Amino acid sequence: MKEIRNIVETYNSIDHTTEKVALASVVNVEESSYRRIGARMLVRSSGLWVGGISGGCLEGDALRRSQQAIFRNKPSLVVYDTMEDDKNQIGVGLGCNGRIEVLLSPVDPSDPENEIELLRKIENADGPSLMLKVIDAGKDPELLGKNELVFPVSDDVAFAGSDPAQLKACLSEVIEKKKARIFEVTSEPAGDIRILIEFIRPETRLVIVGDNYDVNAMVGIASEMGWDITVVGKAKKLSADVFKKASSIVDKADAASVPVNDYTAVILMSHDYKTDKTLLPVFLEKKPAYIGMLGPKKRFQKIENELGNLTEEDMDVIHSPTGLEIGAESPQEIALSILSEIVAVFRGKTGSSLKHKEGTIHEREQTVIPASSLF
Repeated sequence: MKEIRNIVETYNSIDHTTEKVALASVVNVEESSYRRIGARMLVRSSGLWVGGISGGCLEGDALRRSQQAIFRNKPSLVVYDTMEDDKNQIGVGLGCNGRIEVLLSPVDPSDPENEIELLRKIENADGPSLMLKVIDAGKDPELLGKNELVFPVSDDVAFAGSDPAQLKACLSEVIEKKKARIFEVTSEPAGDIRILIEFIRPETRLVIVGDNYDVNAMVGIASEMGWDITVVGKAKKLSADVFKKASSIVDKADAASVPVNDYTAVILMSHDYKTDKTLLPVFLEKKPAYIGMLGPKKRFQKIENELGNLTEEDMDVIHSPTGLEIGAESPQEIALSILSEIVAVFRGKTGSSLKHKEGTIHEREQTVIPASSLF
């Protein structure tokens, strides 16, 4: 969400009477790639850009091609194939080694439904959304780049003249898997087209319960990640930097008022046994996706025994000791350990070393799923 926010902010700052823009979006990836489906790069006719579609090896060419798309006022799909050992291919030798499809779409500022305006609608969304995009228009070239935002998430959508039953099955698949997928569907009168359905998570919320100096490190790293931060503690003990980076500061007495959704993580780091014991049930009742508690395992076991009513579902959410085992010592390393575990939990990963992972870093995505296979 941080990248989307930066793109919208940059778009807002542009004088559209003197400068035009295009959006470069990663719409398909095969094998290895630094960025995945959904990565975006806003390109200005002046040559400035924000965001990114790779680790730096493709941005220069994408900038040039995006400027061409602006000049022609027509979207186009470019394929960067670095799987072959061709020294003349862009990206070879720079770590890509994959096939990446990038859609280059001029942005019309007079269109209230252009993609930037659609993204604006979900900057502060409480839940996930779906972005549908035509990436192969079949017999109707005018469909290329057509997109639609679905928020709140639903499988009851009409899009690009596609068969309603097919589209419903595709949307259901993405909602269930919570991952972007590309489908081949039948559209009238375009025939067979490819659509990307992107699953966009809302901004991660982090609730930090604590007001000691180690809160600074936690807030600093979470802020760099673009998370929405609430700190629960005594305002007079918190630094000016925490006030600058946190969305809100809440007194412990008002902890029950802190909003929580399915994309919220709570860290109990007050270093006070009574506070942690009191507020753990408060936040458990709100059902966040993750609750972490600083301190040794025996400390939490004591709290568990004294509360006496923690369910199996509660225990799945609670992580104590909190964080990944990286040998963290300093407040910054401890914050890194904890925030890394939160990312792993939210992505359904174990947090283990990639060195020992079998196969590719990212799960292999099916390039095209025929809609008929979902019935």
